[in-house]
Amino acid sequence: MSATEGTRPEIVTPALLRDWPLPATASSKYGRGQVLVVGGSRGTPGAAMLAAVASLRAGAGRLTLAVADSVAVALAVAVPESGVVGLPETAGGSVRGDAADRLAGTVASSDAVLIGPGFDDADETAALLRGLAPHVGTDTWVVLDAYALGVLPGLDDVVTALAGRLVLTPNSGEAERLLGEDIDDDDLPDAVARIARRYDAVVSCYGTVADPSGRRWQMSTGFGGLATSGSGDVMAGALCGLLARGADRQQAACWGTHLHAAAGDRLAARIGPTGFLARELLDELPVVLAELGA
Repeated sequence: MSATEGTRPEIVTPALLRDWPLPATASSKYGRGQVLVVGGSRGTPGAAMLAAVASLRAGAGRLTLAVADSVAVALAVAVPESGVVGLPETAGGSVRGDAADRLAGTVASSDAVLIGPGFDDADETAALLRGLAPHVGTDTWVVLDAYALGVLPGLDDVVTALAGRLVLTPNSGEAERLLGEDIDDDDLPDAVARIARRYDAVVSCYGTVADPSGRRWQMSTGFGGLATSGSGDVMAGALCGLLARGADRQQAACWGTHLHAAAGDRLAARIGPTGFLARELLDELPVVLAELGA
């Protein structure tokens, strides 16, 4: 499957995705891919939990959650399908930047790593990213979300270390930080493409996906009901799960963004156009996958 070069995007439809099938599902949990989600400060553990469960709903086989020590036991109970690693935290409950050594082995053995959901301290997040980057396996994909995106413009060493392996899932405010400029809504698709080139990343932002070569894709589904707390964590987690299953960056971004949007459409039809919850998206993800034959 090829996408249109240049500024004209390929429209992502169910037919396009069926012609771009995901890798076949393996028979073992290790064969279906290992995901590591790093996030979850004391005040925001739910963000990491949503992302982690989304990765399993997208078909990943083995999950590890790395969160602040104070919430590790609670999340281990809330997500019994996951292994949980407690990370040192500041007095305020933020995951500390010197936690990387505790994760070195897990990062190296993971197929896909998601960093950022539930982080709440920019300096500690930047230090953690610097500490984790040298441990990332050469075949490991890295998805950055939330605070991990906000600090990326000052981390050229991290961008260089992870060149060709990054996937970014910014909202509009984070996109502005990544470029260091204001972005009008009409200019957002072009801005997403510029982010992809600047960071050598595949980028998904509000229904637009772009890669560093200039290729772009545009979703044909999804609407404003997805603008609810935790929704972005679900999308980032689903995308990470697809990477772990063996999809490449472009495929995982297009499939993951569509799954998130289509799950919202299903809830809108059943519950209403606004008021559904991010956690309700999770149960819709495997249904949408089944409808697409994946």
